[in-house]
Amino acid sequence: MLLGIDVGTSSIKGMVMEEDGKILAVCARNYDVSFPRANQAEQDPRMWWEGLCQVMEELGEKCPKMKENLRGIGLSGQMHGLVAIDKEGTPVRPAIIWMDQRATKELEEINEKIPTQKQGEIFHNRVFNGFALPSLLWVKQEEPEVYEKIDKIFQPKDYIRYCMTGEAGTEESDASAALLMNVGKRDWAWEELELLGIRKDILPSLGKSWEIAGRVTEKAGKELGIRGGIPVVYGAGDQQAQSIGNGAVREGLLISNIGTGAQVSCYSKKDRYDKELRTHTFCHGIPDGYTIYGAMLSGGMSLKWMKNNILQAESFDQLSAMASETAPGSEGVIFLPYLSGERTPLMNPRARGMFFGLSIDQDRRHLTRAVMEGVTYALKSSLDILQGMGIDGKRILASGGAAQSPVWLQIQADILEKEVQVCKVKEQACLGACILVGVGCGIYADIEQACEKLVSYEDKIYLPNQKNQSIYREQYGKFQGLYENTKKFL
Repeated sequence: MLLGIDVGTSSIKGMVMEEDGKILAVCARNYDVSFPRANQAEQDPRMWWEGLCQVMEELGEKCPKMKENLRGIGLSGQMHGLVAIDKEGTPVRPAIIWMDQRATKELEEINEKIPTQKQGEIFHNRVFNGFALPSLLWVKQEEPEVYEKIDKIFQPKDYIRYCMTGEAGTEESDASAALLMNVGKRDWAWEELELLGIRKDILPSLGKSWEIAGRVTEKAGKELGIRGGIPVVYGAGDQQAQSIGNGAVREGLLISNIGTGAQVSCYSKKDRYDKELRTHTFCHGIPDGYTIYGAMLSGGMSLKWMKNNILQAESFDQLSAMASETAPGSEGVIFLPYLSGERTPLMNPRARGMFFGLSIDQDRRHLTRAVMEGVTYALKSSLDILQGMGIDGKRILASGGAAQSPVWLQIQADILEKEVQVCKVKEQACLGACILVGVGCGIYADIEQACEKLVSYEDKIYLPNQKNQSIYREQYGKFQGLYENTKKFL
């Protein structure tokens, strides 16, 4: 048996899988994001561990033989955030996660000391709020007494692995996504960090996603209900892990992932990045590979906002039913999904959401579909940039919560103008984590072989509808113009 764990923004999940790919059980525990002040987003790392202990208890009940048959543990997790521990391994403060927008002053300092062109050469990305680098600089300047307590920093899934093994470390996919790494050299960005006055000793060891980073301690084993000594690999960021879990381990395949945020991504053998720094290029969990993608901040979060804050609806299925009752284009209603600022392609933390085109005869059905369409328009903005970089494919592999909605899958096919297909395993990040640990333990020869054996797809393929495409092309032009013509008011 293999165990894949995904430390998400809204929940922590665990999946137990047989080595032949048979899924034995999937369990999850939900939790919330804390917003202590405007533009701040945090989570207590200990909440992730408590949630995992509950997940493991349930998995143990569903898989009684897990304790004796578990051969290894793989990890995936939300990216970009900052987790900092002291010498005793206790978090010195709540984790600052990817949704955070507080470090505006620190961004100005970084941009002054590391010009945009240099940021591209070193990080392959524009430094932006929510990434560990500006968040760490914020802690250094705003909470100096906390900064002095820091022994090591890493990302959310690394904290879970630390609790399991007692070994502090991270790996290339998450380190590059923290903007602490020279992506081309695949090593810490020592010179740039020194320029910003960041202590070198707080950086942990840097490994590969499939390498064994440590083994479960006896103490952690008792808390998790498993035996000590089980190997744990470094794992990967959730985007890279779900890419592996989708089988997108060769060029020519695209992924549309709509979870809390949303991304359009691909695997690349070549180290390349958008010279305007509108997209992201990070190291992959695949040896010597890279992931290139555009990311938006409020993907599924936009629909969750609609469900909870506006409609007080009972379920997402209810929203999908509403959207299916309205024609493509939502009768002219357009939604800008910039509820928390935006990354690709705007790179503007001050961007804000909007409904446009409302009339007296429209109702919640139009608004709900407009949210789905607006998120997909934003993803098309990312796809346009990737295509401009020479990256394209005939088919998109859809994942995340939106992949459970047939109406949203058809919207993606129509707006992105690609065939859309869904992986049979719904928890692709957990599957990717299982594949990584399977390679690390020698069960599979390599990631590509494991994907051929374990990844399969639903028979149904969502094909672009020509009539809908015509409607959406017109609406997409208006979507782009709305931001450009209103950004002066932000």
